[in-house]
Amino acid sequence: MDRLDILILEEMQRRPDLSQRDLADAIGLSQNACWRRLKKMEDSGIIEGRSVRLNRDALGLSLVVFTMIRTRRHSADWLETFRRHVATIPEVTDFFRIGGDYDYLLKIVARNMASYDSVYQRLIEKVELDAVTSYFAMEAIIENRALPVQPG
Repeated sequence: MDRLDILILEEMQRRPDLSQRDLADAIGLSQNACWRRLKKMEDSGIIEGRSVRLNRDALGLSLVVFTMIRTRRHSADWLETFRRHVATIPEVTDFFRIGGDYDYLLKIVARNMASYDSVYQRLIEKVELDAVTSYFAMEAIIENRALPVQPG
């Protein structure tokens, strides 16, 4: 990636609704040159798609919960079952396997405590978990930040 690729990616993260023409103008490239660079980054997997950011509060999804999960089971079959199960819960917006005292971290968005409890009940109903600990966000200081794009 060179400086122009980085400018394209930064601009796309800032304004994903830009037309290809407006993107090309914003970074000082011809439309064809910009298209070729976009196509190359899409083909290589750097660009996975384009999305729209939604305002959680405006949608009534003001509760953000970070849930830490520990399990005694670590087989590939168990993990696949767990992954499939978590994928059925739309309130889970992010899901990571982590190192440390816990094995998994989930970011859950919900309307309120009652709707979070419903998510919690769905989470524990299908798979055996050793420990589930949740942390409730009081304020989003930085959220949905653009990825830092660097050469190389």
